[in-house]
Amino acid sequence: MATLTIVSGSPSRNSRLHGLTGYAENKLAQAGHTVETIYVADLPAEDLIKANFASTAIQQAVQTVEKSDGLIVASPVYKASYTGVLKTFLDLLPQKGLQGKVALPLFIGGSIAHLLAIDYALKPVLAAMSCTNILSGVYAIDPWVARSEDGQFVLADELTTRLDDSLAQFHDELHWRAQRQ
Repeated sequence: MATLTIVSGSPSRNSRLHGLTGYAENKLAQAGHTVETIYVADLPAEDLIKANFASTAIQQAVQTVEKSDGLIVASPVYKASYTGVLKTFLDLLPQKGLQGKVALPLFIGGSIAHLLAIDYALKPVLAAMSCTNILSGVYAIDPWVARSEDGQFVLADELTTRLDDSLAQFHDELHWRAQRQ
């Protein structure tokens, strides 16, 4: 099976985004994939802002992406785009650092108004970094992700259906890619 990386661009570990990424991680692990998550906000802020390529933490995160067959790029939407913390990390990846990879975007926003943030903000950056296959992705809105009394995320049925479909496509693309190599 494939080695996958989830790159979370949320500035907060309490974000509803982690309902989506946690669901994806569980489903992919159940399918036999190895999944690692990079919480970009946990990387040293000064190293991100100053583009410190010599930083051990940055080098480890970049190597995690490099060794991955595919990645999920996840972010809340602020001001019609993905977060600045995600952008700072993407800027630290090599120009062709996503070559040969399959990418699945997962975004969440306050309303459906920013649905096209995946297509207009993220996909051009991933394509410029030579990402081979960028899937459609899933855009969710905040009301579709709730918290139960025990603090767990509860996803709306519509969202889990869409995630299941996208994760199945992600799995199939990774499988097809592996067979071609």
